[in-house]
Amino acid sequence: MSEARTGWALRGYLLAVAALSPLLPWHLKRRLARGKEDPGRWREKLGYPTAPRPEGPLVWFHAVGLGEVLALRGLIAAMAAARSDLKFLVTSSARSSAQVFAANRPERTVHQYLPLDAPGPVARFLDHWRPDLSVWAEQDLWPGAVVAAARAGIPLALVNARMDARAFAARSKGRGIYRDLYGRFAFISAQDEATARHLAALGAEGVTVGGSLKAAAGPLADHPVRAAIQQALAGRRIWVAASTHPEDEAAALSAQERLFREDPAWLLILAPRDPVRGEEIGLAAASHGLSFVRRGLGAQPGAGDAVWVADTFGEMGLWYRLGAAALVGGSFGRTGGHNPWEPARLGAAVLHGPNVANFRGDYARFHEAGAARQVGDATALVAALTDPALPDLATRGRTLADEGMAGLGRLCDRLLALLPEAKR
Repeated sequence: MSEARTGWALRGYLLAVAALSPLLPWHLKRRLARGKEDPGRWREKLGYPTAPRPEGPLVWFHAVGLGEVLALRGLIAAMAAARSDLKFLVTSSARSSAQVFAANRPERTVHQYLPLDAPGPVARFLDHWRPDLSVWAEQDLWPGAVVAAARAGIPLALVNARMDARAFAARSKGRGIYRDLYGRFAFISAQDEATARHLAALGAEGVTVGGSLKAAAGPLADHPVRAAIQQALAGRRIWVAASTHPEDEAAALSAQERLFREDPAWLLILAPRDPVRGEEIGLAAASHGLSFVRRGLGAQPGAGDAVWVADTFGEMGLWYRLGAAALVGGSFGRTGGHNPWEPARLGAAVLHGPNVANFRGDYARFHEAGAARQVGDATALVAALTDPALPDLATRGRTLADEGMAGLGRLCDRLLALLPEAKR
């Protein structure tokens, strides 16, 4: 799409952001003072790199948050296997995504924070990295960066797109902006048919449906201390509550209170979505009469401890390998659930609460395969954890996760075909 065809809404956005550009350093410094930015890397958001550009063709991926970034790993691995000369740049916005991705980063891949969507930061970013292909994931599109990349002749792709009815309603208010942005993309792939319809209604053309990339992501990284921890916890009956929010923790701690009362061998590893809540979660465990220790303070549970608060970043691969089952969080409150593929791929039986709207299609596949179990309260959770059929649930989940890699090759080929002829 040429600049002459850029609609008034998008032009207005770009002019407004340009006018606010002088305030950006002040804005970031305020966030830095409140602990919301990485002290060593916050200038990346102004477009100043902290790593050199690797030699050779470079594919730039962007995803906003933790789950979206981790979902890219399988696709990066497939493209790397197909092309030994390719290098990869992954950008994200959330501080937690950078910390966890560092422990799970694919080979030949560097991470940076996405620059703020203003002319100066975006220009500095593109001038340094000079990507040969720009791939955006899920829902996060920044108009300034998309327009600047298109003007620079960088092919654009949108993959793993997801848009529910509520997100579509919100974006419909800016229909003109989205029509102009989607028109700049050479390839768009949606997770499901509903998303494809929503994208088309916003002006996207030629949308394909390719399923969720989360199903094709490789296993989370292991930890070198796992063998020592397994030896120290030999004989314990370990289960995990993963990526939890307060509503999930209430159910998990109530269940653990009953389990531990019947058999002190039970150990709950509770890994909150936000690890800075470790102290708060410890107090909640104590209110249930459960002794606890915190991983964030370097502690490891002893024989009398019922809860290990995993208030650290980048260690979910360790916890899923230790636990026989995982209650996947975000599913007891209004969050809409978190990723079931990660525990399933590492052999943990998948349990979840009643609200999995963010992963409705994924969980439908799990239930169709008999690979996940919904629990509505602590009583149902205890029943699931003590069910002799729990290992069968785990086996079916792992099989389903392995099958999730199918179809990744087709997406890989479509993206490789977008690289400029000289870079293929």
